[in-house]
Amino acid sequence: MARKPSITRRGSPHAGYEVRERILAYYGLTHEELAKAIGVSRRTISLLVNGHRGVSPEMSLRLSKLSGTTPEHWLGIQQIVDLERARRTGKAAVARIKTLKTPRGARK
Repeated sequence: MARKPSITRRGSPHAGYEVRERILAYYGLTHEELAKAIGVSRRTISLLVNGHRGVSPEMSLRLSKLSGTTPEHWLGIQQIVDLERARRTGKAAVARIKTLKTPRGARK
């Protein structure tokens, strides 16, 4: 039975979803095999794949080496998820901030 993707509220898959689909499922690896291949614990992989942990810069280096992608690929996915979360949780605080107008004496 296929697992539902770990999706953020706005629709972007969590980086762990991509790990699950593009590494674990595609290559037929278990959490333990992936953990061993990149030098982390099985628990770390489980937390990542289930959306409870994000991709750190160090993890992006490990995943990119294993998968033949770039660290920026993995960090880009994580950045989208982080930004969507920040937009949700910080919405009220950001709404109270006033946008700066043209400075006095500046040409328009």
